[in-house]
Amino acid sequence: MTDNKVALVTGASRGIGKACAIELAKAGYDVAISYAGNDEAANKTIEELNAIGIKSKAYKFNVADKEACQKAVEEVINDFGKIDVLVNNAGITRDGLFLRMNAENWEAVINTNLNSAFYMTNPVIKLMMKQRYGCVVNMSSIVGIMGNAGQANYSAAKAGLIGFTKSLAKELGSRNIRVNAIAPGFIQTDMTKDLDTEKITDHIPLKRLGLPEDIAKTVKFLAEDATYITGQVIGVDGGLVI
Repeated sequence: MTDNKVALVTGASRGIGKACAIELAKAGYDVAISYAGNDEAANKTIEELNAIGIKSKAYKFNVADKEACQKAVEEVINDFGKIDVLVNNAGITRDGLFLRMNAENWEAVINTNLNSAFYMTNPVIKLMMKQRYGCVVNMSSIVGIMGNAGQANYSAAKAGLIGFTKSLAKELGSRNIRVNAIAPGFIQTDMTKDLDTEKITDHIPLKRLGLPEDIAKTVKFLAEDATYITGQVIGVDGGLVI
């Protein structure tokens, strides 16, 4: 078993997930990452993590697959010995007006963005309860709080994560397991690269998009410093939702 704390970050080959993995590595965590697509991106992330001087490994699987999640968690525990922090970050979008939204796009987003949190957290929590320590961070969104036209599926999934977070925090607090959520606003990633930035920033008090590192630093805070914070939803949105 490693002497370092161990973090498992889903959807971490790029974007917010990658930034979270790197920030936790800088804080001294050994880091396991999951990804579903680009092997090259995942390998590059692992190279950057290893360069920091910690142990890291990438696991390729679909977080919307319950059995794959169970197997991956078992592999992480076998490779690292424990899991101290779980960041449920993996997510997709299938945007479209509700009247035109088909069941396939609804189910894909719910399965990947919401059901995956159950599939990952369920086996990890069993380990954390034995350890009598753990931290879970669920990546929600401002649209889970305020909704967004054309994103009924995404908003529903992200709102579901908030209820999931609060319920688990109440159940697990007595075991010294903290569960919180982050609600990012508009962050500069591949998911937002085609948006009208000028139009968006007009509505943001800080007048800019956020960076993946803004989210990553909040994850690190929740993992390391926020020992008396649980069941909370922390908005990292430049003041958009006030």
